[in-house]
Amino acid sequence: MSTFVFLTVIGAALLHASWNALIKGGADKRVSMGAMVLGHLPIALIAMVFVPLPHLESWPYIIAGIVLHMGYQLFLLQSYKIGDLTQVYPIARGSAPLLVTLFSVFVLGVALTSLQLTAVLFIGLGIVSLGLVRRADGVQNTKAAMLALGTGCFIAAYSVVDGLGARLAGNSLSYYSYLTIGNCSLMAVYLYATGPNTLRDIATKGRTAFFIGGSASFLAYALVTWAFTQAPIALVTALREVSIVFALLIGVVFLKERLNVIKVISTMFTLLGVAFLRIGKS
Repeated sequence: MSTFVFLTVIGAALLHASWNALIKGGADKRVSMGAMVLGHLPIALIAMVFVPLPHLESWPYIIAGIVLHMGYQLFLLQSYKIGDLTQVYPIARGSAPLLVTLFSVFVLGVALTSLQLTAVLFIGLGIVSLGLVRRADGVQNTKAAMLALGTGCFIAAYSVVDGLGARLAGNSLSYYSYLTIGNCSLMAVYLYATGPNTLRDIATKGRTAFFIGGSASFLAYALVTWAFTQAPIALVTALREVSIVFALLIGVVFLKERLNVIKVISTMFTLLGVAFLRIGKS
């Protein structure tokens, strides 16, 4: 992984943590999530003017990606309704690189060095260990942890699908722009079918999440999708999860969530994994 790709993924991680905090901090998380997803649409439409059509062989991946991203968004929404940012976000993001690495090595036959595998393990275990934390009221939040783990499974699945699909598409931005159009359409249908007033509320109460959250989210994953075409999917997925460090800082400083020893130790494990990943660059 080159220095430029490394820094690009780090930047995407910061953007990703920011929009997650925006959703968690919103009074109506359904409106915030819907606004953020639909906020992808303006940028995707603009991008489509400048990019070619994805190659035909990538379209099955685009369709699968649309479904998987939708599943991820719905699980994440439910997780944030009942769990803290500093619990839900780490479990969801930390389980994904472990699953992607296992799939990449044993199914796709990707060869990773011992140091790279160690880095992924440190990142994943450091983050997943945050599942041991308790809510602000001191109660163990098992349901939130399970929902977050389900979210992680969706993240792992769409990461592999998008990594392979972007390579086949011929242009990573083209791949993600067309996937985004489908995802936004599916989300709009879901929001209207399950609560017609949500779309109206997005236009009035969700403008910040639409413009700022949507733009940050689109740019973050557009960068990651490009990185998938430049480096092994498992390494990009693992490095992306350094966003947990940013999420931890945002959760403690801005959302006033409790900082404890487990969160600090888990973050140190994550950063150590990132250091190993950088030392073991390929």
